[in-house]
Amino acid sequence: MIATIRSDVPLPSLANGAPTRAMGSLLTTAVLLTLASAAAFLAEFISLPLPFLIGPLIFSGLMAATLSERLPDGYRFPPKLRLVFIAIIGLTIGAQVTPELFSHADRLALSAVALIVFVVAAQAIGYFVFRHIGHYDAPTAFYAAAPGGLFEAIAMGEEARGDPAKLTMQQFLRIIVVVTLLPIGLSLWIGTPVGSSAGMTLAASDVPLWSVPVTLSAGLVGFALGHLLRFPAKQLTGPMAVAAALTLSGLLSIDIPQWLINVAQVVVGTALGMRFKGLNPSILLEGIWLNLIAVGGMLLLSGLFAFALMSTMEQPFDVMLISFAPGGVTEMSLVALSLAANPALVTLHHVFRILITVVGLAISARWFRQSTPPLS
Repeated sequence: MIATIRSDVPLPSLANGAPTRAMGSLLTTAVLLTLASAAAFLAEFISLPLPFLIGPLIFSGLMAATLSERLPDGYRFPPKLRLVFIAIIGLTIGAQVTPELFSHADRLALSAVALIVFVVAAQAIGYFVFRHIGHYDAPTAFYAAAPGGLFEAIAMGEEARGDPAKLTMQQFLRIIVVVTLLPIGLSLWIGTPVGSSAGMTLAASDVPLWSVPVTLSAGLVGFALGHLLRFPAKQLTGPMAVAAALTLSGLLSIDIPQWLINVAQVVVGTALGMRFKGLNPSILLEGIWLNLIAVGGMLLLSGLFAFALMSTMEQPFDVMLISFAPGGVTEMSLVALSLAANPALVTLHHVFRILITVVGLAISARWFRQSTPPLS
């Protein structure tokens, strides 16, 4: 258990409150990441999919939701630290893009049209569940139902006067449910483990240490590019675009060691889980069963689209299923790798899903701003 760090008691070497609070926040973050790392190894031991993400996410989510009083007042997980490691994951995925991915542009165009229909239908399913079964207010139900664009959905939902706690909870639960249950379900269906529970990875082996600074520099350029061009999920897609461009051009091979990917997942998982800080446990339990209904409907919809497109796309049903499932990009790519499918094909579908969703949310944001009365 993490002891409370009092920010009103100055440390011996510090003279004022601000450095003391900064030191307290740094120490708390270090302790959280240490315990989250232990949770990651435990998740790996029990063969959870993507253990270095799911383990820390579950640990920090439970910590934030049930023991938030043990954290310092006003503590917030450092957002810049999270962004750095999301960029590393983006580089990893972008390095999987090859010329073969675009060899059938006509099929990709058909799949893109299908994704537009899928996003609209999935949003409608989620909205119905949260609005009419969960009785959420309209802005909260609409943005909680978004089948992608996690951070954008939360930000736009808050601007539309939605409930921040419920928005955060439902968006994170969507990812947790999909990236946990889908690989387990596929493992049971196929008869062998898939994804990270099968030992699959997007990391390169025997990566020299000198290449890490070069890779991080590419991530920094991609991060800046994503902000400049206002990419959806820019902290992920910017570095992904740079890594893909470097790989396709042959200018640079992006090789990321497994230990760095593991660290990235621990940091990202811990940061996501800490968003549950202060959430009422009863609201969390209610949110879980609502999310299971909503995401269950989305996964059934994914199955219908996968069945309809698998012949035209010349891909097996399971590959098309993970291409349409509204889950995390990284884990879906890992599952694709274990199915002997090109993870970049799956990733391309998910990036396009996120793009469609974010554009739709941005268009809807104006209507919500006009229809929601100002606070008195």
